[in-house]
Amino acid sequence: MKKPLKYLLSFTVGLISSLFGAGGGLIAVPLFKRQGLGQKEAQASAIAVILPLCIISAGVYYFLGYYSISDAVGYIPFGIIGTFIGTAIMKKLPDKILKKIFAGFMIYTGINMLMR
Repeated sequence: MKKPLKYLLSFTVGLISSLFGAGGGLIAVPLFKRQGLGQKEAQASAIAVILPLCIISAGVYYFLGYYSISDAVGYIPFGIIGTFIGTAIMKKLPDKILKKIFAGFMIYTGINMLMR
């Protein structure tokens, strides 16, 4: 992939992540797959890219007054537990199944958002 396109897509990942709360993974995963990574590696790489973007977005939104720390802190422990469980499950799933689950989740989420 040519560098200008890579930079444009990376910019788009950051933009989508900040607008929609980490939705940049929907762009980052296919981007990494096009570069030859398997499904697991693409998803893990997307998370590694999105993490700093989410931290920066959270800081900006906090300083702009969109949320308070007390609003978010109660979700963090269960999110951490879910992360460990999800990672353990991902390690055991074949890429083909993981890809279908990822696609199904995107479809479900899109339909759900359109219907509300």
